[in-house]
Amino acid sequence: MTDTSTEHVAAQSGPADHGSGPAGPAGFTRRALLGTAGAGLLAGAGAGVAGAVALDGRPGGTADAAGPSGGTLGSARVPFRGEHQAGITDPAQARVQLAAFDLAVGVGRDGLRTLLQRWTKAAERLTAGEPAEEFDGQVALDAGPCSLTVTVGFGAALFDKAGLADRRPPGLEPLPAFPGDALDPARGDGDLFVQIGADDALVAVHALRVLQRLAAGTAALRWQSAGFARTPGAAARPVTGRNLMGQVDGTNNPRPDEEGFAATVFCAGGDQPGWLAGGSFLVFRRIRMLLDHWEALPVDRQERVIGRRKSDGAPLGAPAGAGERSPVDLAAQGPDGTLAIPADAHIRVAAPAANGGAAMLRRGFSYHDGLLPDGSPDAGLLFLAFQADPRKGFTPVQRKLSRGDGLSRFLRHEASGLYALPPGPPPGGYLGQQLLEG
Repeated sequence: MTDTSTEHVAAQSGPADHGSGPAGPAGFTRRALLGTAGAGLLAGAGAGVAGAVALDGRPGGTADAAGPSGGTLGSARVPFRGEHQAGITDPAQARVQLAAFDLAVGVGRDGLRTLLQRWTKAAERLTAGEPAEEFDGQVALDAGPCSLTVTVGFGAALFDKAGLADRRPPGLEPLPAFPGDALDPARGDGDLFVQIGADDALVAVHALRVLQRLAAGTAALRWQSAGFARTPGAAARPVTGRNLMGQVDGTNNPRPDEEGFAATVFCAGGDQPGWLAGGSFLVFRRIRMLLDHWEALPVDRQERVIGRRKSDGAPLGAPAGAGERSPVDLAAQGPDGTLAIPADAHIRVAAPAANGGAAMLRRGFSYHDGLLPDGSPDAGLLFLAFQADPRKGFTPVQRKLSRGDGLSRFLRHEASGLYALPPGPPPGGYLGQQLLEG
């Protein structure tokens, strides 16, 4: 969890209207706009939350949380097709289902192609609010699209199993072991990764069930995790969401109006293969928060661990009323002459300036899976970070965090995965076609 690597997109906690069809109000989709350039996409570099809301085609900064009978929450639709896959730059939904599958022995390239074609066909219908043609259990029959997105990625082992070893991207080299990791292999990795987001839990669960049934005999479920974020419309105004530690979580996420955004998130050239152009890499980490220990700290101690005020997310040392987007002054001093933001504060150690400019686009979700045998909460963050190259993004940042971040004392990294996400499916084509037929 980092101030620059586990936070949500700036506007994701706002209203839920992603556009009611393939294009937004001005005839453009968010992903089409993002595909044209990495900077200058909003009205100005200082557009902040308001600018991000405008880019999403959302009305005014207020939310109508009514149901699918006419309100925006159920009828909001995210286009399935585009230059990039849905579920990367789109605001995080209220619910997520994450899962990974392993290919059956002997499936090979042809079997993988057939599965991806079937998944693409089902996902395109489900994200439009239509029932799947196969294995639709009618669980979501009376719901709208609910901002459903289906995002698919490929694990490193898939390339050998499918006879595609010569097309495995260099960026899929295994992540190094980090100090303090306590990873459970059974809850990480996998040949095929799926992220399913929706503003309704039944819609998300139903979509995963359809994909799982379509994969029967070809790929078996390896692991599954469910997460949640603030429901669109739950806040009176668009604000950055909070995690289970109560911290505003998402302030320093890269934004589309910033120069170099596309180069940070999407693959283009370098040593990555041509089939991955317009795609991305995803690092997944299941990070348990030691909430009993964290909640025993007084608020001022919590704030010093993070480096931000808990009440409004403003950096320590900022004047009253500054707000979470107030510039971070790492040289600011307190009344006693000590650093206002401690040397091991999370935002200091995670700052891009302290990591050679390394940055990622985060789309994290909270999880709470009951209690562990010792009675402590099995709860924390499902960390999702999209980037053009994990060797220049996640790896150097996490290496530094694991050795010098005061927040690490309250976290346990318990599962991990790295996946290559292909670009959006070509017109009339299927997810992964660029890899299998390029």
